[in-house]
Amino acid sequence: MHIRPKPWARPELEACGFFQAYPPDHLGQWQQLFKKKQPLHIELGCGKGTFIAELGSRQPEINFLAIDLIDAVLGLTKRNIEAAYAEKKQPIDNVQIMSWDIERIDAILSPEDGVKRIYINFCNPWPRRRYQKKRLTHTKHLNKYKKLLSANGEIYFKTDNDDLFSDSIKYFEETGFTITTLIPDLNASDYPDNIETEHEKMYVEQGINIKFLIAKLF
Repeated sequence: MHIRPKPWARPELEACGFFQAYPPDHLGQWQQLFKKKQPLHIELGCGKGTFIAELGSRQPEINFLAIDLIDAVLGLTKRNIEAAYAEKKQPIDNVQIMSWDIERIDAILSPEDGVKRIYINFCNPWPRRRYQKKRLTHTKHLNKYKKLLSANGEIYFKTDNDDLFSDSIKYFEETGFTITTLIPDLNASDYPDNIETEHEKMYVEQGINIKFLIAKLF
């Protein structure tokens, strides 16, 4: 994602009660940051936060962590979360956001955190073979997520990219996940309660099929 620098972003984030400046401080202890101990779900690569803002405000019975790398993006995430919760007149007490390199996710999350679900929405497809290990659904990363997920944990994955989707199916199967839902055209399906990301809306307007799957650890 290319985004212009936003000088206001870091100061706003540092003053934000639901932004964590140094995530490793909370390794194995994320539940302590929330008002209540509840199932923990994570979005990897949250972008501008439209997805996590809507999801978090819809599901106050779930605790959420949203991770991205760039402060300018997370500044927009913060504002979108604030807007969504204000619209529903809800306190922001079930979501935390942070800047972190997802390739080092095992430095900020552990099995003790009890992650129930991971969302991966429209990650970089890294089409060139030499870079494919950077894909967030590559077996290299899935093996890390497996260690974090609790029993019967799930990964929800959406993409517009055909090659990434077909390759990811293989990645999930190779690492011991069971694909319980597989939808090659999400908009043409009757799948309930889909929340569109900013990228998803753009792709749908262009007539591109959105691919979706749920992979589960049994």
